[in-house]
Amino acid sequence: MKRKIVFTGGGSAGHVTVNLALIPHFIKLGWDVAYIGSATGIERELVASHPDVRYIGISSGKLRRYFDWKNVSDPLRVLKGIWQASRFLGKWKPDVIFSKGGFVSVPVVFGGWVNRLPVVIHESDLTPGLANKLAVPFSSKVCVTFPDTLSKVPKNKGIHVGAVVREELKQGRKEAGLAYCSFSAKKPVLLVMGGSLGARRINEAVRGTLPSLLEHFSIVHICGKNQIDETIQMAGYKQFEYVQEQLPDLLAMADLVVSRAGSNAIYEFLALQKPMLLIPLSREASRGDQILNAQSFERQGLCHVLLEEELTDERFYRAVNHLHKNRETILERMREENEQKTDALAQVMVILQETARSN
Repeated sequence: MKRKIVFTGGGSAGHVTVNLALIPHFIKLGWDVAYIGSATGIERELVASHPDVRYIGISSGKLRRYFDWKNVSDPLRVLKGIWQASRFLGKWKPDVIFSKGGFVSVPVVFGGWVNRLPVVIHESDLTPGLANKLAVPFSSKVCVTFPDTLSKVPKNKGIHVGAVVREELKQGRKEAGLAYCSFSAKKPVLLVMGGSLGARRINEAVRGTLPSLLEHFSIVHICGKNQIDETIQMAGYKQFEYVQEQLPDLLAMADLVVSRAGSNAIYEFLALQKPMLLIPLSREASRGDQILNAQSFERQGLCHVLLEEELTDERFYRAVNHLHKNRETILERMREENEQKTDALAQVMVILQETARSN
């Protein structure tokens, strides 16, 4: 009988990318793979690139730390999601569940516990998110990216594995990226990524400094859903809402990256040796996890950081140029860091197979 695994995680691409890195390997091993996500979330679109994966959409509600009238109705959606996930898991009976976090994962983890199924959680950020905090008591193992995170999870569950990086990102071709964007190879390429949901303030800073930046760089700007400015048509500047298939090529051609500071993304930039300017989500808009991620990388000399609270067009322009001038120093630190890395993907594969085998 074929072994089975269920993946879950969603709400943003950051809660899906590790799953996307693991899925092809389990398919290659001959496992049946299912993915439980929200009915309309970005995870559904991303998982669609794997036709062999069965997708189950469930009801979900956002877990908020602040007052919102939706806090009244969302618990009902979560309860419905628990029932839907429990029902599917009870019928399909997977050997193991892998949860990447995000609000949609909570009903799945609880449903796994109800059905006495082993659950492995992955926490990318320095401090666990709310969904994973709620899920830890119902899990068998908790894989973490940052070693310091081990102090924040139960000792008998925590395992430091490092960052899981998608293999396909390493297969990009610079020439294909340049052709896709119609760029020449004469200028260095600046890649700006605001995350799958976009980053309005970063978008504004890019567009506010565009004429000056284009004197020195070709710019590819991944600006988020519904955030393309059709009025801007300038040579050397390309806008995309979101990129999936061509992302390896765009990363291969990029000389510098401006990005939010989600853990998955910044570790991928590190693995690809892309000097980065990180503009983490502010504490007003988040729990501050991206600020901690960015500060950790900055202390190690792996990036430059510009806080969103301090972001102006002038500071943004200066920060990009400062990064370009200091790129060789950062590249040297990245090379040193990458020499010490273990194969996190292989470690997680082993943990999942052993956890499934022992139950």
